[in-house]
Amino acid sequence: MCIAIPMQIVERREGRAICETTGRVEDVDMALVGDLPIGAWVLVFLGAAREQVSEERARQITDALGALTIALDGGDRQQIDVLFPDLVDREPELPEFLRQQAQTAEP
Repeated sequence: MCIAIPMQIVERREGRAICETTGRVEDVDMALVGDLPIGAWVLVFLGAAREQVSEERARQITDALGALTIALDGGDRQQIDVLFPDLVDREPELPEFLRQQAQTAEP
């Protein structure tokens, strides 16, 4: 499985940028997204920025990756719930296309 990591631009260079995220600094190729300002957030995959994202979206992805790490390390659900307060104490909702399939599959 391949996952893009949200990183923030901290220094610009011609066609490249120095980006950082929690405990990690990387020289990133910016050819696919163009020159972006310092402070912008990008999704980085294999050393290249693939997409610009909002700070909020970067936080959501970082939280999801943190939850995955907690789960893989055997952490408890309460640690994960802190990262997804909007999902706690509510019933999961199926996407529309799955709701349609479920309705047609009912006897």
